[in-house]
Amino acid sequence: MSDCRICAASNDGAHVLKLEGDVRLTMCTALDQYFQSMFAEPSFMSVWVDVTEADGLDSTTLGMLAQLAIQTKERFDFRPAIFSTNPSIDRLLDAMGFDQLFERRSECCNTDSTISEIPAVPCEEGEVKKQVLEAHRTLMSMSDENADAFKDLVSTLERP
Repeated sequence: MSDCRICAASNDGAHVLKLEGDVRLTMCTALDQYFQSMFAEPSFMSVWVDVTEADGLDSTTLGMLAQLAIQTKERFDFRPAIFSTNPSIDRLLDAMGFDQLFERRSECCNTDSTISEIPAVPCEEGEVKKQVLEAHRTLMSMSDENADAFKDLVSTLERP
């Protein structure tokens, strides 16, 4: 697996997030901050998630992407698009139930040259724990299978 990188571009309220490599919880604070600033834009109108160059997505990343889709639907009444051409990533998205949250695209996402890397953000352990817990609760709410898969982790994280 390769190192992870998250890039983003926006144009007049249209956003593209590009996840590359093995994307892990180390990027959860940067993703959360990007989501907040994106949703705060008065001109926000769309978001695409490009995972065509991702080698792996950990469960925290998946939970955060699920949160992105849920918030987009609740606040703006549309489902974001997710682009994947990797059969392994497709199986992961299917297993997590992402078809109910995203418009799935099995093609490359056209991103322009204005895309730039989102730097990792240092974060306190307590904040990371909170984000990991919220991400996994979101995944658990999506299906019984997810609830079974993550109940022990969530139970452990909930302990003081």
